[in-house]
Amino acid sequence: MGVRLSRRGRRGATVDLAPSAARLTNSLRDIGYNFHSAVADVIDNSLAAGASRVSVEITFDGPDSSVFIADDGGGMSANGILEALRFGSRREYARGELGRYGLGLKTASLSQGRCVTVVSRLGRDGVVSARCLDLDLIEEWDEWLVVDPGESRAVARASDLLDEGFNTVVVWEKLDRLLPFKNQEGGWARRRVDNAITKSVQHLSMVFHRFLERSDSLVLEVNGTKLAPWDPFARAEEHTQVLTPLIFEVQRDAVQGFVHLERFVLPPRTHFSSPKRFEELSGPLKWNRQQGLYIYRADRLVQWGGWAGIRGIDEHTKLARVALSFNTELDELFNTNVAKMRVSIPGELKQQITPALSEVCVAASETYRRAARLTEESTPTSFGQALAPNVVRFALTAAAMRSGDKDALDRIARELRQTNPEIAEQLGL
Repeated sequence: MGVRLSRRGRRGATVDLAPSAARLTNSLRDIGYNFHSAVADVIDNSLAAGASRVSVEITFDGPDSSVFIADDGGGMSANGILEALRFGSRREYARGELGRYGLGLKTASLSQGRCVTVVSRLGRDGVVSARCLDLDLIEEWDEWLVVDPGESRAVARASDLLDEGFNTVVVWEKLDRLLPFKNQEGGWARRRVDNAITKSVQHLSMVFHRFLERSDSLVLEVNGTKLAPWDPFARAEEHTQVLTPLIFEVQRDAVQGFVHLERFVLPPRTHFSSPKRFEELSGPLKWNRQQGLYIYRADRLVQWGGWAGIRGIDEHTKLARVALSFNTELDELFNTNVAKMRVSIPGELKQQITPALSEVCVAASETYRRAARLTEESTPTSFGQALAPNVVRFALTAAAMRSGDKDALDRIARELRQTNPEIAEQLGL
């Protein structure tokens, strides 16, 4: 692919120097997605399209394994599909939309497989169109090619999903990042797919929990399992403590907006409604690493666990969880990454929220220590701690005298004082 001279600019002749399609598309595969975060990014598009039902279907079939993400949103025309498959879409994003860079559908899909196909129609009565991005074809021609996939098993399955009431289906094939390089039909490959299904259920229930909580009509499914929202803050638990919510104003140059902070102290194990609920609320990272900030962009969870460098993880504060929420007009301040998995809290905001975080951590530490003391008092950890030494000595002496073995007890006491004086002291001997 050569260069193309363009019109003259104020600095002389300009050149249209397009990047190598093969090189750039392969580079964009490593932008930072894992499987379940890539699925979540595609679902962002479904929700932006007004979908009330999104179905994820992950099918194991050796090298022909595939993923179908179907939604009943507004759908797309043939030109709409082409624009959706453009790297760096030209569309503008409104305030509150989950999209940002115009890269999500492509980079998320191709991070897991070498081929992504979109089958869609504009409304229930629209004409069905299908277009495909295939990295093998792009590498062969080194051009930004989008093609009609023609008839295939994947397109046939997508058509069946349209018949079920969906309007758009995104298909991933050639899943080279999900399946092992060798033996794609073996047990290890199947276990990797099964693990991807399990983690996707857990991840999507957490990332979209606010959407699921506020809308009874929204349905998210993974392989037929309807997802329930996973609330990190256990607000349904009777003994969850809710501290006063706070609002902070942030501004840098022309960017200005508000950040909302909600603070929670979860109950200790003994105060949860059930041991099962306690284990469920431990989260994918488990209690210690699950403490800290939960950062929401337009109500979508983008980052969680830890304190963003403001303080360290501590066993005594593991019950503290804090929701930090901002809207899309603050993206520039938070440096939201393309995968929408990482943000950076502005330094000036860190200073503002530090006292509020310290307050919730103090409350969490007090709750943790109080529960630990109650447990220690109600469950003796050793015989020596359960009874005072004089009580132990009296009981042993009385038993020895009744059995006629007082001399034997004296010999044992002398031996203990010589060999294990600490134990002898604990026993009152």
